[in-house]
Amino acid sequence: MLKPILSADSHVLEPPNTYSDRMDRRFKDRAPRMVHDDKMGDTFVIDGINRLVPMAVLSGAGIPPDQIRHNARFEDLQRGGWDPEVRMRDQDRDGVAAEIMYPSVGMVICKHLDLDYRKACLDAYNLWLAEYCSAYPDRLLGVGMTSMRSMDDAIAEVRHIKRLGLRGVMLPGWPGDEDYDSRIYDPIWAECVDLGLPVTFHHLAGARDPNAVTGSMYGIANRGVNSQLNGWMNLIRGNQDLLAMFVFGGVFERHPKLKLICAEADAGWVPHFLYRMDYAYDHHRHHLKTEPLSKPPSEHFRDNVYVTFQDDQIAFKTRHLMNLRHLMFANDFPHFDSTWPRSREVIEEHTAGMTDEEKNLVLHDNLVECYGLKM
Repeated sequence: MLKPILSADSHVLEPPNTYSDRMDRRFKDRAPRMVHDDKMGDTFVIDGINRLVPMAVLSGAGIPPDQIRHNARFEDLQRGGWDPEVRMRDQDRDGVAAEIMYPSVGMVICKHLDLDYRKACLDAYNLWLAEYCSAYPDRLLGVGMTSMRSMDDAIAEVRHIKRLGLRGVMLPGWPGDEDYDSRIYDPIWAECVDLGLPVTFHHLAGARDPNAVTGSMYGIANRGVNSQLNGWMNLIRGNQDLLAMFVFGGVFERHPKLKLICAEADAGWVPHFLYRMDYAYDHHRHHLKTEPLSKPPSEHFRDNVYVTFQDDQIAFKTRHLMNLRHLMFANDFPHFDSTWPRSREVIEEHTAGMTDEEKNLVLHDNLVECYGLKM
């Protein structure tokens, strides 16, 4: 018997007052705000980041890519992004029983180089998200954001995320101090384990400077002059770099119970990546600086990393080459890459030939285990 479908990666669409109503008073006059652009429609302006964040692109679920209204007003977009009542109808239409909720505008803010401003924005977002999810706490499962301004800040932030009733912690692509494999962050990973909070990277790597010339509004590094799509391809590479850092840097060696989620970067690449990490460790650890590991890098990945994906048929076909219990389906609603409102049809096509037990793992059980839910 098949269990209800859960989405391991969906999004909210922050309304205009998300940040301004909840920002630390020192930053209120600089709070991210919505303005209308004649070409891009309603957009968010973030002080200190040059690019506008177009809301229409973030709310294109169910719309053919060539028919998205780029000059749309906020009130014309997917209301379920910010209205929990409407969200319930959207979930029911897609056959999804509950969703893990990530930000939209917040994914750009978390790259801000002013760490004080970044923290003020993300603190405000977490307050709004907790309010949003409280309407249906068993179906709207929010992931809070941490600024990683400092170690002490991060510990305080993850504790506050837990008190707010949020279910996990989204990390920025770049922390404020040393990089993520540094031992200075060990207390943070220990705290997340103690609190039962998985940590997540959501294709946030790439250029550290959000104002660098890149291939997308998220600051994804671009190579070449003929197509910005090449920058979009780096969504996967950016997360691979972060995951490998945790493996080779010994983070999982020191924190074997830490759960790290790779969100919205597909999963079909995982088998080759596992092979490549083991090859690198076997052949190059003696002349390249690396942490000594008690087991092959691929085993650390299999034991600690969870991967979400949408319509990645390759992931289903190669499931036997990776940890099937760490694969989690997602619908990415309401973003334009979403499988909504056809998630059931996509799942039926891509899971052909799988047993009911395998389907339940990927569509339900793995997410429940990862987040420690009772469903």
